Amino acid sequence: MGLISLTDMQFYAYHGFYEEENIIGNTYWVDVHIETDFGRAGMTDELTDTINYETVYFICKTEMKQPRKLLEAVGDSIIARLKFQFSNIQEVRVIIKKANPPLGGQVGFAQIEMDDNFGTACARCGTGMACYGDENCWCQSVNIMPQTLQVLQKQFKGCLCKKCLTVYAGATASK
Repeated sequence: MGLISLTDMQFYAYHGFYEEENIIGNTYWVDVHIETDFGRAGMTDELTDTINYETVYFICKTEMKQPRKLLEAVGDSIIARLKFQFSNIQEVRVIIKKANPPLGGQVGFAQIEMDDNFGTACARCGTGMACYGDENCWCQSVNIMPQTLQVLQKQFKGCLCKKCLTVYAGATASK
């Protein structure tokens, strides 16, 4: 396991509950910390086998451009987009800091911190894996009959790793 972090990404954006914040804008800093398995990337030296920093930055930049009332909504969107883009995130933490929030007094920053943990173990073999538990999960790419999936969920009462799920999918499983 390893940790990839992009810190102090700076953006000028228009988030805030008050109308003035949406007109004037403010400076924000975003930190993203992603825990993932470096094993394959360390062996192959290929960018496609890890988390691409440039893509993480682009996701943050894109979400910061969308005006929202709450920083919590921005953080939630960043996490959702990261899940959609990368299938190998074990854990993610997003921190967003807003400079000089309009609170009627001198305040340096307002800050939110959100995290999500996708690390689990295969219910069949116990191998560690990431499971998003939604339509962004890697398992959506495995071609398996819905009836078979229902039986597996009842039998194992949890998610299966790609290797175990592929056993039940047969020759139709995708790579």
